[in-house]
Amino acid sequence: MKRNTHVLRAGTTALIVALYAGAVNASGFALIEQSVKGLGNAYAGGSASADDASTIYYNPAGMTHIKGREFITALHVVMPSEQFSNSASTAFTGASSTGSDDNGGVTGTVPNLYYSQELQNGYWAGLGINAPFGLSTVYDRNWKGRYQAVESKIATLNINPSLAYRFNDQLSLGGGANLQYVDAKLTQAVDFSAACLLGQLAGSIPGGTCTATGLTTVQNPNTDGYSDNSASGWGWGYNLGMLYEFTPKTRVGLAYRSKVKHKLTGQGDFTVPAGGATTVFGSAFADAAISVYITFPETLSLSGYHQLNNRWAFMADVTRTRWSRVPEVRISFNNPLKSDGVETLNWKDCTRYAVGANYIYSEHWTWRTGVAYDQTPIYQTTDRTPRLPDNNRRWLSFGASYKGYSGVSIDVGYAHLFVPNTPINRTGALQDKLVGSYNSSVDILSAQAVWDF
Repeated sequence: MKRNTHVLRAGTTALIVALYAGAVNASGFALIEQSVKGLGNAYAGGSASADDASTIYYNPAGMTHIKGREFITALHVVMPSEQFSNSASTAFTGASSTGSDDNGGVTGTVPNLYYSQELQNGYWAGLGINAPFGLSTVYDRNWKGRYQAVESKIATLNINPSLAYRFNDQLSLGGGANLQYVDAKLTQAVDFSAACLLGQLAGSIPGGTCTATGLTTVQNPNTDGYSDNSASGWGWGYNLGMLYEFTPKTRVGLAYRSKVKHKLTGQGDFTVPAGGATTVFGSAFADAAISVYITFPETLSLSGYHQLNNRWAFMADVTRTRWSRVPEVRISFNNPLKSDGVETLNWKDCTRYAVGANYIYSEHWTWRTGVAYDQTPIYQTTDRTPRLPDNNRRWLSFGASYKGYSGVSIDVGYAHLFVPNTPINRTGALQDKLVGSYNSSVDILSAQAVWDF
């Protein structure tokens, strides 16, 4: 028991460190990479395959297919490219935006740990440690969209103890709790000249102030400031699953993961240029404690699995994500002079479809493949943000599994995500416009080790 505790503690520490690399690849900022076997099938098996202990995430009822005890450690490397090309970006005055085009994609890692154990009297227990959501985009501080985004990071740690019960040869039910930690960071440049001039036009700042303080030229690096907001916190939710076996070779799974409400607390730090600090914005842009309110959405998945013969197995999945739960990200400042910072999203619910196949080559080797269509929750170019220039994605996946004699098996997987040209026409808080398009793609490499004992 002491040895197992040390292994789990070391693995959890490594997981937390790895999460901060950040990643994003599924619709919105969801991370579907919770299984390497699943990646090889483009996650077509989802809640029905029950290939290994990673079913704790997709459908905890699937643990009833795992004999004895099983431990999994996995790592997914997500390599996105998000190259922005400008077409008509402008400042609020209508003048062309200054700065360069840039690629905001950042290679990130997504680790997983799972443990499942068969108990007595038809019960199974398990523990999953994973990262169900994540985001990382980083741009140069002088790029054209710097007033809307420079660095955006969301890292999550999800602890998911689970229990399953097999009622009979056909029906199994499972459920789990999810204790979820979130660490977020949002930064951007602030055009203090634009803020001053807009304030004068609105009558909230006395006429002549911008000239007196030197805040007259918009998108001027000498009068730019910087906003850096970081916050973290815990939330909780749950997941439920059902697995029904029509025959030993044909089964269907239904799984639900609940929404998780988060209130994050942290610090908002501002860099203010000299002219802004002296008379205009010094008090409103003072450093302050912040609260961030965001809800991570629920998902509902329906999957099927059928083993045709001793060589071939086929699977399919439909997953619905309620991204309409996330209309905005709101930052409240502990400063009565500073209004809330609001990142409007206006996202819609969306659906992911996948089909896959396994070919059992031998006692030791299994080959996997799959395709998927992953809808974006962003329907309008005006709702797309450079923090996450999301679009519909088409998956093509491959994988292989090697099962040794000693109870240890190795799984590897690769997926390429094809993303169409992604237009953006986003208006910032100071009426600057980011107009152009993104040329994007994603590659994913994954590997895991499985111990059965």
